Amino acid sequence: MNLVFEKQIQVTEEHIDQNNHVNNVQYVHWVEEVAAEHWDLLKHKTEYKNDAWMLLDHHIRYKKQVYLNDIITAKTYPQTPEGAKQPRKVEFYCKGELVVDSSTLWVLFDTEAKKIKRLENNWLEELEKQDEE
Repeated sequence: MNLVFEKQIQVTEEHIDQNNHVNNVQYVHWVEEVAAEHWDLLKHKTEYKNDAWMLLDHHIRYKKQVYLNDIITAKTYPQTPEGAKQPRKVEFYCKGELVVDSSTLWVLFDTEAKKIKRLENNWLEELEKQDEE
């Protein structure tokens, strides 16, 4: 899939907990932040420009610790839709190693109708075609 977004994150004091490594809760924040930034780049290519994603479920596996001044690469991409649910992976790498692996489920919220919107099953394929053109 070509719909991959990457972002570099510099670890600063605000990200560090009492154990002198990145606080686990910080990764949850970054998962939401990176997914939102990715959507901001893509939404103008869809019919869902005015809609917003809501996080429904998330699972995170912490594999290695990350410390002050480390640089993290956050990598995210949507996966095949599951009905109204949109799975998304968010992976965090430090020094070339996977340090945190996150699997999330999102739903698209119609901001005008104030309800969850069901996506077309091929909406990601349509986005990929646009990227290839």
